[in-house]
This record gives sequence, C-alpha cells and structure tokens, in this order.
Amino acid sequence: MRIDEYRQYDGLGLAGLVAAGDVTPRELLDCALAQVESIDPRINSVIRVMREQADDQLTRPLQGPFAGVPFLIKDLSQDYAGLPTSSGSRALKNLPMPEHSTVVQRWLDAGLVIFGKTNTPEFGAKGITEPAVHGATRNPWDRSRTPGGSSGGSAAAVASGIVPVAGANDGGGSIRIPASCCGLVGLKPGRGLVPSGPTFGEPMHGAAVQGVVSRSVRDTAAMLDVLAGGEATSGYLPARPDETFLSRVDKDPKPLRIGMYAVTSVNPSPHPHAVAAMESAAKALTDLGHTVELLDAPPYDDANLNREFLLAWFTYLAWEMDEVKRRTGCGDDRFERDTRIMALGRSASGVDYLEAVEGRHVHVRALATFFETYDLLLTPTLAELPPKIGAFDLAKPLELASELLLRSRTAGILRYTGIVDQMIDDNISWIPYTQLGNVTGRPALSVPVHWTPEGLPMGAHFTAPLGGEALLVQLAGQLERAVPWAHRYADIG
Repeated sequence: MRIDEYRQYDGLGLAGLVAAGDVTPRELLDCALAQVESIDPRINSVIRVMREQADDQLTRPLQGPFAGVPFLIKDLSQDYAGLPTSSGSRALKNLPMPEHSTVVQRWLDAGLVIFGKTNTPEFGAKGITEPAVHGATRNPWDRSRTPGGSSGGSAAAVASGIVPVAGANDGGGSIRIPASCCGLVGLKPGRGLVPSGPTFGEPMHGAAVQGVVSRSVRDTAAMLDVLAGGEATSGYLPARPDETFLSRVDKDPKPLRIGMYAVTSVNPSPHPHAVAAMESAAKALTDLGHTVELLDAPPYDDANLNREFLLAWFTYLAWEMDEVKRRTGCGDDRFERDTRIMALGRSASGVDYLEAVEGRHVHVRALATFFETYDLLLTPTLAELPPKIGAFDLAKPLELASELLLRSRTAGILRYTGIVDQMIDDNISWIPYTQLGNVTGRPALSVPVHWTPEGLPMGAHFTAPLGGEALLVQLAGQLERAVPWAHRYADIG
C-alpha cells in the first residue's frame, strides 16, 4: 500500500481493507512506521517506537472492529506492560509498568496493533506539549505553533497522517484542546463510562477520563464502543445505550435547542476566529433545522469553577509528585520547574481542597437547570489561536526568581511574586471552556468546523447532559456530513 493511499482511510476503513484481504496488517504497520521515520522528526509526536511489541502482535490472530489497524497510545495513564509510562517526566522515563491499563488491553482486544507512545507534558498538567524530557511537539498545520495538550503528541500524529486515530485522555480539556488545534474529532466521555483501572480508580476524583482523538466521527464512536463499560476495579457499572455508539453516527438527531456563548470572565475578548468557529457551527446547525440561541452569559459561575478546578488540579499535582518520589526515590530535581511551582497546591488545607471538590455540585446543578431548557451547550473550544511554541515560557527574571525561591525552600513566597498568577493565566485564559465537562463529569465534544485563511483549524465545543454521548455522536455525524472534514490531514511530506 502506498502512503498516499494509507492516509486516505480512517481506522474503520483500514480495518475493512484488512477484513477483505486487500491489505495485510504488516503492510499497514510498515506504512505507519514509514510515516514516523519521514514525518515525525519535524513534529516530534512519537517518543517511543514499539517495533518488538508490534511484531509480536502480528504473530497472533487479530480480531475485533479495528483488527490490523496501527495505533499509538499516549505516554500518560495508558500503560503497556514491561515498558515505562514516562508521563512526560524525567523521574519516570525508565520505570517499567507491571501490567496493561484496562484501556490498552481493550484496544489490543479490538485488534489494534500498538506500535508506539506519544508525547505529553509532564503529568499532563498543561494545555501544550513541551516537556523537557522529550522536547516540544509541533502542530502539523503550523509547526511554529503548539498542537495543544496534554494529548498533543497523539493529535499531531493523527493530523499528520501517521495514524487515523490515537489514544488520548482528558482531565481539563486534554482530548478536546488538541483536537481543536489539529483539526480532529475529540470526545471526552462522561465520568465513569470508561474505566481507568486497574492501577487507578478515579484520577482527579473522576475528572480525568480516557478516550481518543480521530479524523472521523465513526472512528470516535466505534472506539467508545470498544472502551465503554465497567470492570472489576471500577467504582461504577455505567449504563450504556441499547444501540452501539457507532450505529448512531448515521442517524440525524431530532431538532435540538442549543444555547451558546463565547465571552467569559476569564477571557472577555476571545479571538475572532474562536468566535467564528462557534458561529460556523451555529450556522450549520441552523441550516440543519436546529435552533441556536445566544446566551447573555455562561449558565454557570465560570470564574469560580476555574478557581476550584485549579486548586484541585494543583493539589492533585502535589500528591502526584510525592507519589512518584515514593515509587522511585527521586528528588525534586527530577521534576520540571513549572511542575514544582504548580505543586504549591500542597499549601492548600484539606478543607480548602474538599471545598473545591465538593463545590462541583453547584456547577452540576447549574448545568442541570440549563438543560431543562436546552439540549446542548455550544462554545468555541479555544478562546485563542493555538499558541506559538515557547509562548508560555517564564520571562527570564521570573524564571531566575522562581528557581532561587524553590531551591531555598521559600516557595510559598511565589504566591506574592506574580509567577503563579502568570501560570494560571497561561493555563486557563486561552482554554476557558473545557474544564466545565471535567468538573461536572458531563460528556463534551470538539469538532473541526472552522479553518482560518492561513489554514489553521479551530473547533466548536459541545457539552451534553449526563449520558449524552450518543447525542453528541449523532450530532457530530450530522455535522460531518454537512461540512466534511475527515478527508483533511496536514501533508508535511
């Protein structure tokens, strides 16, 4: 199979060729590996090639909906037994994991040929993918810009045609942000639908979930069919719809009433192309017979939600650092400076942390009230264009000040230097919409409906009620038929 032919197909399309005997899994794997060799030096999306493991998979019968399709997993919370999961950190770069994550085993059971791991920021703690240990991943549509994060490596690999779909996860937007930056479909399942075991129970108290980024809605839907459902270590036995998610893709939803907004207290002046992405979706939806109404303001307290989200995030990051120290015996010097600064969340009291976590229910109630009137909530996915690589590096004076304070163990003073405030602004102001789905546990989706004159994609973002994954898949399928995007990939050679 030629590379130009390989890149024309989504995952299910490649699986169909294998099933028909038109191509072998080995030929597909060779195409994917050739893409890594020719393309990846320019975008740095794949940080580990797993040739031996992939070759071993090809010696066994491959069965399932994606039998024979090459696949990449994210190097964060998607463990492959016997290999390290670095989580973008020097501290974990060489520590092998004892067992497969549940989602990895389900991907293998679905017939996918896992041949590599993708780049991620340290502990997935940023909306960009620029870890010190592996270097920055670049957006295939504009290599001066970020592909987003924390699933930036996976998104760049899919957008460039290395694979049609790849593993991702999402604790604050980490599926949907890179999907928007790279022109992909990104669905964050609702809390509890996809298990995180067996090593983890509910990462970030259930805010972080597993999934994929893909070029086509049907790949996203079929992947949700593969991943959804509880396991022995799950906290829940989630309800699933009577029909498969894949079967919903070709069925138009009933006429929907959708509320939308773009202006937030975090970013009162979103970029014109961010607004245009939302408005492009709104126009397409209106043409399809849906009703879209502009809201006066977000239907929840977005400023308070983001404060609570960051407090919980930074506190969880402090725990994660301490857990890695216990497992490896390493010191603070094995972690990036920005990670150590964000881990100042350890200074929060237990009561403050619980207040942030328990405060989620206020936003759940606000959304529930909103969904009494509307079927879906529409926003841009990003408030700004994908930032330039290095845009969030600390200015030299702040960098030197932070290092001095961290080394002198007077890090508490950082609160008063403006360093933390700058990092909070950097982390949230360009992505103020996605945290809602994580905090409330509701499913959310980004679809690539808008492209700038320079050819940069921008996504529209939908949040659904509890159990709304099937509705999101239906609507995304309808939009994909109206404004096709699955054929688009960044041809960088």
